[in-house]
Amino acid sequence: MKNDLLLKALRGEETGRPPVWMMRQAGRYLPEYMALREQYGFFERCQTPELACEITLQPVNIIGVDAAILFSDILVVPQAMGLEVQLIESKGPVLPAPVKTRSDLQRVRVPDVNETLQYVFDAISLIKKELNGRVPLIGFAGAPWTLLCYMVQGKGSKTFDEAKAFCYTQPDLAHELLQMITDTTIAYLKGQVAAGADTVQIFDSWGGLLSPEDFKSISLPYIQQIVGALKEDVPVIIFAKGAWYALEEMAATGASGLGIDWCIPPALARKMAGSNITLQGNFDPAKLLSPIPVIKKEVNNMLNAFGNGRYIANLGHGILPNVPVDHARAFVDTVKEWSSS
Repeated sequence: MKNDLLLKALRGEETGRPPVWMMRQAGRYLPEYMALREQYGFFERCQTPELACEITLQPVNIIGVDAAILFSDILVVPQAMGLEVQLIESKGPVLPAPVKTRSDLQRVRVPDVNETLQYVFDAISLIKKELNGRVPLIGFAGAPWTLLCYMVQGKGSKTFDEAKAFCYTQPDLAHELLQMITDTTIAYLKGQVAAGADTVQIFDSWGGLLSPEDFKSISLPYIQQIVGALKEDVPVIIFAKGAWYALEEMAATGASGLGIDWCIPPALARKMAGSNITLQGNFDPAKLLSPIPVIKKEVNNMLNAFGNGRYIANLGHGILPNVPVDHARAFVDTVKEWSSS
């Protein structure tokens, strides 16, 4: 592979400079992506390997990131498990028939991923061929707790109070659903690796909505199962937004990397996670709206705070749709120009 900085960083090897990529880099801030969005529906983009491939490669070609991340969505898993998922532009995801009761759970299944999600594996094979060893490819899936949030709430939410109430009032049912999601996700990620993904990231976007105690019982055990099943095959990165309090426990899962948001200082994150795991993050995506000289200064401050050992430069969450392309490029270029000396 011509540029394997990301994989070296995840293995704890010397990299010279930190590798850099951005969550949600394949998508909504790029005019080239917006042109495709005008022509094709969201799931049409996800389910057509040629389109998913084109979108995945756009930030590699346009911004010059050190890794590609598969263009897809975490909600393809609930879809594969039997729930209808609609993605309404500017409104977000809607699941018209969410899981509320035991009889609802009977509509959910652990699918054969080679039947239901083969289009993802086909996209990965195509992306790997087109990348031709330029940079690694990151596969991904949503963490079971985050997927449960959508499957129970039926739509996006700032609090996911219905999903939390489901876990508190029907814990047996909740853990049954969490285990079904976990079993599906393990098979799904193994399929991604078999198709060519070089590393995988688990997105627990709503992990931070749980108290530390609830995170340990509702989210962490299922993430741990996924990491345990994948870590011998590829490096695994966990990103649990807002759940900085569990960095020590997440580091103990055997994952190779931990994504962190901008709400924790680098020194504290390193102290909590320990020295045997790679940290990834944690630039506030809104800061990419600053003037370019400010972006460069802030990125350098971040890099100096993390240092060069076991570190991947990234955002602390997904890039915002209104970030100018040259600002995103300034972020990436500043990392590439940085020296720890």
